[in-house]
Amino acid sequence: MPRFFTHTITGDLAQIEGPDASHIALSLRMRRGEELTVCDGEGTDYPGTLEQITPELVTVRLSGSLPSPGEPKIKITLFQALCKGEKMDTIVQKAVELGATEIVPLLTRRCVARPDQKGFEKKRQRYAKIALEAAKQCGRGIVPQVGELITLDNLLVRMEGFSQAFLFYEQAQRLLGSMKLDGIKKLAVIVGSEGGFDPGEAELLKQAGAQVLSLGSRILRCETAPLAALAAILCLSGEL
Repeated sequence: MPRFFTHTITGDLAQIEGPDASHIALSLRMRRGEELTVCDGEGTDYPGTLEQITPELVTVRLSGSLPSPGEPKIKITLFQALCKGEKMDTIVQKAVELGATEIVPLLTRRCVARPDQKGFEKKRQRYAKIALEAAKQCGRGIVPQVGELITLDNLLVRMEGFSQAFLFYEQAQRLLGSMKLDGIKKLAVIVGSEGGFDPGEAELLKQAGAQVLSLGSRILRCETAPLAALAAILCLSGEL
């Protein structure tokens, strides 16, 4: 069943505007009375039927509501050190598909990519669009946000808001599979760029309470490591 995000829901009516309305009317060629699902972007789905259709505005008559099945119970924020080229595009897209709640780009000592604020803001707009399209494609109940670029100092402050933090570090000895996730509702996942983390950075994160973990004996690319970590965490938490 087609599925679309909208914040315009009043009573038993929802409105869809912009590119999605055009897609319904012109690309999908849907007709009045056909069924679709509307999501409010806050974790609730609304099944309904099309009532009015134009390329500019679509009205949907809603028949009920239910929690979006695409949202994992554990809320994961991925703090990803900036990677070169288009690797961040892939990380954002796949992290959304796997269930991340938020993706926060992180600037560390070994990041090769070091954009200025203006240059990064353009990239962030692209990442946000990638996240939106991925959320639509995979049936998410929210559109995960891509945060502003932060430093390690910012991250150390933000860690206080999480139940637990996992730092994936190439010199770690403890495997992720040994961790128990019972009771963790909000988790920070911290992954490095091509060069990993400086030992001093890893020590600061450890002192701040992060669990320093390994993804095994194989050397993973920076775009592979966060996705492997997310998939394994969701499996350990019973989501896969």
